[in-house]
Amino acid sequence: MREFSLLHTFSVPDIQTWLGWGSSTTVMESRPLTHRGAMNNPRMRPPNYQALSHPTTQHQQQQQQQPSSSANGVQGKEEEEEEDPILDSPISYNTMESVPQSNQMATNILDSEEQEFPGIGQYDDFHTIDWQRDVARDRMRHRHIIKKREDSIWDWIKSGHDAWSGWVCVFMVGVFAGAVAGTIDIGASWMSDLRFGICPEAFWFNQEQCCWSSNETFYDLDNCSNWKSWPQVFGHDPEGAGAYIISYIFYILWSLLFASLAASLVMMFAPYACGSGIPEIKTILSGFIIRGYLGKWTLLIKSLGMVLAVSAGLSLGKEGPLVHVACCIGNILSYLFPKYGRNEAKKREILSAAAAVGVSVAFGAPIGGVLFSLEEASYYFPLKTLWRSFFAALVAAFVLRSINPFGNEHLVLFYVEYSKPWIFIELLPFILLGVIGGIIGTMFIKLNIKWCRYRKTSLLGQYPRLEVVAVTLLTAFVAYPNPYTRINTSNLIYLLFSQCGVANNDSLCDYQRNFTSANTAIEIAAAGPGVLKAVWLLALALIFKCVVTVFTFGLKVPCGLFIPSLAMGAIIGRLVGIGMEQLAYHNQDWAVFAGECSTGENCITPGLYAMVGAAAVLGGVTRMTVSLVVIMFELTGGVRYIVPLMAAVMASKWIGDAFGKEGIYDAHIILNGYPFLDSKEEFSHTTLAHDVMKPGKSESFYVLTQDSMSLEDVEQLLRETDHNGFPVVVSRQSQYLVGFVARRDLNIAINQAKKNTEGIVGDSTVLFTASVPSPWMGPPPLRLRKILDLAPITITDQTPMETVVDMFRKLGLRQTLVTHNGRLLGIITKKDVLRHIKFLESEDPESVLFN
Repeated sequence: MREFSLLHTFSVPDIQTWLGWGSSTTVMESRPLTHRGAMNNPRMRPPNYQALSHPTTQHQQQQQQQPSSSANGVQGKEEEEEEDPILDSPISYNTMESVPQSNQMATNILDSEEQEFPGIGQYDDFHTIDWQRDVARDRMRHRHIIKKREDSIWDWIKSGHDAWSGWVCVFMVGVFAGAVAGTIDIGASWMSDLRFGICPEAFWFNQEQCCWSSNETFYDLDNCSNWKSWPQVFGHDPEGAGAYIISYIFYILWSLLFASLAASLVMMFAPYACGSGIPEIKTILSGFIIRGYLGKWTLLIKSLGMVLAVSAGLSLGKEGPLVHVACCIGNILSYLFPKYGRNEAKKREILSAAAAVGVSVAFGAPIGGVLFSLEEASYYFPLKTLWRSFFAALVAAFVLRSINPFGNEHLVLFYVEYSKPWIFIELLPFILLGVIGGIIGTMFIKLNIKWCRYRKTSLLGQYPRLEVVAVTLLTAFVAYPNPYTRINTSNLIYLLFSQCGVANNDSLCDYQRNFTSANTAIEIAAAGPGVLKAVWLLALALIFKCVVTVFTFGLKVPCGLFIPSLAMGAIIGRLVGIGMEQLAYHNQDWAVFAGECSTGENCITPGLYAMVGAAAVLGGVTRMTVSLVVIMFELTGGVRYIVPLMAAVMASKWIGDAFGKEGIYDAHIILNGYPFLDSKEEFSHTTLAHDVMKPGKSESFYVLTQDSMSLEDVEQLLRETDHNGFPVVVSRQSQYLVGFVARRDLNIAINQAKKNTEGIVGDSTVLFTASVPSPWMGPPPLRLRKILDLAPITITDQTPMETVVDMFRKLGLRQTLVTHNGRLLGIITKKDVLRHIKFLESEDPESVLFN
């Protein structure tokens, strides 16, 4: 005779009726399932994954059962005897005289079969980690190591290794990231110069290195006998229309070759290597899993593609992708240390330090890198991570300095050092530059997001290589005629930051001055025709950079935004600086200029305006403040310009926030639908937990019971649902919560138990209890208490959502369970919170995607 068991689900109308929110009619969804074999144990209840039943029946059962509460739930006295307080250890039945000796042996055997399951505690792709669970696991591991430290010399060594492993790991990250960054800088410099010519004596030299090797006494890149332009290589005169056309063609061909090769490498080997990487890094650091995004193939292709994309002359930089590269290195090296490789929460401490290393090697700014990781990238940044980030950034900067990729004794190409103090009246144009930077940054974000959204929803997104080739062709064709867009963007920034002196021969420094010696003070002078021509060319370059960068950022090649933003701001700042310089020259008798400019020396430094403008635009695009000021201060090597930088960056952020709160990276996180809960935003709505929790209307809520479900029931539940985890309750009658089990852990435990444990069949009872009832009859049970989270975060249904959102942000929750009068009612996941915020902001809740 076959027995039938009911697998129940409950819907929201049932919950509302039970709570008194709706009508008294309860509609239960149920269907019969064939149960193979009879459960001979009278203590076994019908298997179910229902959480709630009719309120009247529930109340009657409560009165009959008189349940007693415990730390993990409430159990009726009739159903089970009081459990041992030590819930994690099996109960021994040797002292129970009423149990026969054979049953004692069987019970002990069953207790000993509660095994560890390798692979438990990990996460699937595109899932959110549980910070609290991972931190608790690490604390247990650490306590175990400390406890065993005195047992032997080997355990003492293991304890020391565990204490130092974090410092060793970040040291290795700094060394490897510095070496990779130096190689990338050298490769990008050489390949960028290939578009203009080659060094016949040593083809691996770039133009600057080739000209260093010549015996000419006066160093001039434009008149270097060792360097051969492409017209010269083919026997043409370097001047004239023919030479110009040949140079133009080679410039375009090399650019197309480099860009198409970069796009092909990305599409074929590592699709995650495209873009900046910082939006994804922020999402990963907030607790999201993206498998392969920080892998070895991504590291290799990102490094090669970065060199190729920068060499193609596209309006992009390598500084942002260097953060991605450093995090790839940190992720790979963390697996050498199981403390970090097997714990996702601990691994993010290494990744935070790696993000600081990336900015350190990108700008030669170790302190700025640490502050960037703290302000912009990291979600969880404890004090020990701050120290390790500082140490890793220091190591990376030292390694990069040892490589000396630019040959200028500095870590960046555009290092400059000013000596002139700024005057008080200049604070007004500095603030004006901040306002302009905020406006340009806001416009750029809106236009770029519109273009990227169009790319995702149109046929253009299906042909990424064609888009890269088209943008590269347009960029090279328009950029070559203008000398300020033809050169590498880093060289342009260095030129704009520079102060005009006796050795400068660019038209930007065409002033009506007479230098008697190199040590003569620079006098204030009227602008010559070369300066006026340069102003017009820079204005055209600004328009070109603003337009083409909108279409370039987001291509399927590695592309950063720091350098293009700095270039746009430097152009604006240099133009304003030239205007202020000429204003001071023609109005030296004005009171605001009388003191500093009356000596005849140049009292206005246009290069300083370029630096302030660069910081303003970059601040308007990224909305960084403190870290940006420190980065710019480390770039210039002077402390006297901190106030102008702070004024411009603060004005830029205020103006930008007035038109939109998100920076470019946050905007791309929203565009891609990443589950990122920004800790800087405030939740000001008055909704409650029961407004957000699942199940919703006409939805079912599936739970497990602690000792009344068969393995077949659990496997069917896993087949029919796709939830990431299931609450475990005491029974169908009580509905009191025992714990929470993750879907992945449940699958792993079941599969390993089938392989390693004899007698496990579909009729085997799945137990989440601390002990096995005695006497036990029937197939051996499957004991899964080891994978049960006995301390899940719970809230009541009347908890304000403001509190719930703060809990998700500050505790790093993956989900929280909702109860009413101690009974399980529903669940709220991080995805539910994000969709609720989208709904309240009149946006599409379905735009939050987890894959």
